[in-house]
Amino acid sequence: MFKNILVPIALDGEHSPEAALKAARALAGEGARVTLLHVMPDVPGYAISYMPEGYDIELKRSIQAELDRLAADFPEGAAVIRNGHASQEILDWIDENPTDCIIVASHQPGLQDYLLGSTASRVVRHAPCSVMVLR
Repeated sequence: MFKNILVPIALDGEHSPEAALKAARALAGEGARVTLLHVMPDVPGYAISYMPEGYDIELKRSIQAELDRLAADFPEGAAVIRNGHASQEILDWIDENPTDCIIVASHQPGLQDYLLGSTASRVVRHAPCSVMVLR
């Protein structure tokens, strides 16, 4: 069983976090810390002027509330939001925090994933700990 589990969560409507949360429950040892991490992509400067005032603050607040709700199912659950590129932020997180397992969802790869690499494949290639990929 694992003591420090990281579960990257995409709250985009396309992905349901339930399978990853179920896997985290199954793999968590006694007193395990389970961290749910959502990465918000940086908004290009030209697009910010088209967004309503305070949009980013309200979006972050609603994402944090959802993550907190999901993390509350774990005795040692935590919810974190970071900004940037998803795979890089996940890898940066595990460099900064003790992590012995990452549970990451993946999708059926398309042509662009073979050329560029998906978030899950980048995490698998570069993570120094166990990675469970869910489809």
